[in-house]
Amino acid sequence: MTEFDFIVVGAGAAGCVLANRLVTMGNARVALLEAGPVDSIPAIHATDIGSMTSMWGPGEQNWAFQTAPQTGMHGRRVDIAQGRGLGGGTAINAMMYVRGNARDFDRWAEMGATGWSYRDVLPYFKRSESFDGGDDAYRGRSGGLQVIDMPVTSAASAAFLQAARSTGLSTAAEDFNGAQQEDNAFLYQSTRADPGSRCSTATAFLDPLRGDPRLTVLTGSLATRVLIEDGCAVGLEYVCNSVTTSIRATREVILCAGAFLSPQLLMLSGIGPAETLRTHGIALVADVPGVGQNLHDHLLLPVAYRATADQDPPQLLSEAGLFTYSGVFDRETNSPDLQFFFGPIQYADPEYVDGGPGFTLVPILAQPRSRGSVTLASADPLTKPLVDPAYLSDPADVEVLVRGVKLARRLAQDAAFTVLRDRELAPGADIASDEALAAYVRASASTVWHPVGTCRMGAADDPTAVVDPSLRVRGVTGLRVADASVMPMITAGNTNAATIMIGDKAADLILL
Repeated sequence: MTEFDFIVVGAGAAGCVLANRLVTMGNARVALLEAGPVDSIPAIHATDIGSMTSMWGPGEQNWAFQTAPQTGMHGRRVDIAQGRGLGGGTAINAMMYVRGNARDFDRWAEMGATGWSYRDVLPYFKRSESFDGGDDAYRGRSGGLQVIDMPVTSAASAAFLQAARSTGLSTAAEDFNGAQQEDNAFLYQSTRADPGSRCSTATAFLDPLRGDPRLTVLTGSLATRVLIEDGCAVGLEYVCNSVTTSIRATREVILCAGAFLSPQLLMLSGIGPAETLRTHGIALVADVPGVGQNLHDHLLLPVAYRATADQDPPQLLSEAGLFTYSGVFDRETNSPDLQFFFGPIQYADPEYVDGGPGFTLVPILAQPRSRGSVTLASADPLTKPLVDPAYLSDPADVEVLVRGVKLARRLAQDAAFTVLRDRELAPGADIASDEALAAYVRASASTVWHPVGTCRMGAADDPTAVVDPSLRVRGVTGLRVADASVMPMITAGNTNAATIMIGDKAADLILL
């Protein structure tokens, strides 16, 4: 059996940076296992919106998950794209770089994730990135992940920034990935090597090591089971070209397969809720009831307008943004519960748009209260797990989005938009009462593809946690999880940057 020091499962946002650090900092022999293909198709590396969205349907680059029917959404099933292949989600996402609010990480530490406060994690955000702007106290200059400001601002995005200031929703003009995220309208920063080339984590952290004999990248290889002997993870079983193979780890196995597949792999390996494993005939290794629980995700809701004239082509799917508070929760103790996307295009369900010029404000539920689960559909590792986020099961989530629509309309009615605004397309000016807006929320809200929390990190003595603050799996030695699934609570903002940070910090936890 082939032997490595470490086996990393999943070459996505966290796995690529972790593999890089284990090799370069630890001089270790690493096997990086990825179910999807190499990143050779041109669409991955292009930055135009057509190339990006071409990878969002079913295909080699996308796991194409679909939820169970969602009671809070009139029984709708929701498609959730998740990256599959080198770079994972960073190879198909919208290339926006958002770290999250400092309070998010301080809350993690308060929830038992000692060592994960904002002060603790900031060095890892800085270490992984290379960015020319901002303050040296917050921004990195020499990391592998290239982050840039977009060189062009559309007229519509300039109007959004002006409207945010004149309505009092933006009182600062700072780097939103620096000292102040909230109340601070901005143009999104992008993960690009240059304006015309995507910088995925494979580009940033694997390309420099291609050809290095210490790193073995196994693509087209689906992990099916962690091999465990006497309570210790010692290797991995996987399938490649219909052939089942095993490799061995002399030190550790680390799962970086994401919020759906990391808990599935734990359960397939006998680690999870005992009753679930008995139901599927899987031998119990460790009864860890938290595996697959605590699933939550961001939801978005478009408020779209027809414009009076053709608009500048967008440089990003969402060019401008804002983090603010709906007023549902206390702003003194919480991160912003609303994020805004904004772009100079019509974006809404097909029955609302007319194909003409437009702009769209998109309030996003940044701190959802609803919690769902991931569980096994079958003991067959080739069968996708059951995903039930229980979207909008907490009424507070509906209320936040209703208020988000009202804030979007307030911005769009500002004088900054006078020459651009024709009429509201979605949900439509006649949808005005709270009841009608709530119905629009349940009918049209959808995911931002940010599932987290299903292998929740907590204190070592917390029986509901899946991993401890060192990312070690409860009840088993030699096994860790390092991806978005360990987040105790979702960050306010796109989860990509925080997931890279988790992978980078995991390397220090393992090596130091």
